[in-house]
Amino acid sequence: MIGRDDLRAAVGAGIVTEAQAASLAGLADSRRGARSDLAIGDEPFELFKGFNEIFIVIGLIILSVGWAAVVGISYGSQISNPQQVAVTYGGFGAVILWLLSEYFVRKRRMVAPAIALSILFALNAATALTGYFAQPFMVAQEDYSSLPWPFALGTLGLLLYWFRFRVPFAMAMIAVGLFIVAILLAATSQGTPKSPSDLFLLSAGGPFAWITLLLGFAVFAVAMFFDMSDPHRVTRRSANGFWLHVVAAPALVNTIALSLLERDANTALFGVMMVFALVAIVIDRRSFLIAAIGYIVVLAGTIFDGEGAAMTVLILGVVLLLLGAFWEKIRARLLRLMPRFVPLHRLPPSNF
Repeated sequence: MIGRDDLRAAVGAGIVTEAQAASLAGLADSRRGARSDLAIGDEPFELFKGFNEIFIVIGLIILSVGWAAVVGISYGSQISNPQQVAVTYGGFGAVILWLLSEYFVRKRRMVAPAIALSILFALNAATALTGYFAQPFMVAQEDYSSLPWPFALGTLGLLLYWFRFRVPFAMAMIAVGLFIVAILLAATSQGTPKSPSDLFLLSAGGPFAWITLLLGFAVFAVAMFFDMSDPHRVTRRSANGFWLHVVAAPALVNTIALSLLERDANTALFGVMMVFALVAIVIDRRSFLIAAIGYIVVLAGTIFDGEGAAMTVLILGVVLLLLGAFWEKIRARLLRLMPRFVPLHRLPPSNF
């Protein structure tokens, strides 16, 4: 183990520079922060490091509410020129959020403020661009041809934000932004769905359900790219994968679960969820499975009812408890059964 004294000695001997020593010390601290309090085989998850971060997030929320009030008053006084208001206040808000991110994210490396700032940056971009490009009268007549551009540009802006600050949560919002753009483009070319459920039912007309399914697989593939580049889960690449799995699982389950629940095919749905569970165990991502099952529970409790849906939820709850208790043991046995072409060296190692 190389400690702080060893790094200072290395700097004194000219082996490494002070900047390199500081980078090594920062890497060691981040690895300890991600793994020191975790049980063997557990999945890293961090929303904030201390109450000071919550304090700053509350300040950001109050600041954003005040800013929204100022923009609303200005918009009311300049209702004849809404595009000018959108450009002026949207651009100024983006600059302020970028500068705050430079301090709280890049310099202070805070977790909760990074999430809050990425959300505020996305909301600011979406609001300003929608105010500039969207045509309210066309939207009122169910003509959404003016909406894809602001959401596409907002997603692109969020991608630039991610390239600069590498906030993992921003990656999840980028995936959601792409989903919104794809749905809007489909609605523009194919017509709007008759009901919200038609967005996700494979039996419904239109491409919406297939778009959801394909984007879910695409997001899952990107999540696996990040995961396989960091199998020991010690860098932000793993955190990117975590949040992408949280988006990918509901996108995949949404279409499959709704289509099966519509047909009262609860046995088939349970079988599909077992496949999801096997995949989650092999890639060692509890977030992928809990997002999928949690979404099914919400669907069963809000959209569908009946004895079959209730029994499915009950069984899924029992399965989750059993997996939580014996996750590592089950995973170790599954990995031994994997064929040779599966790149196990790119997956988290088993401790059993």
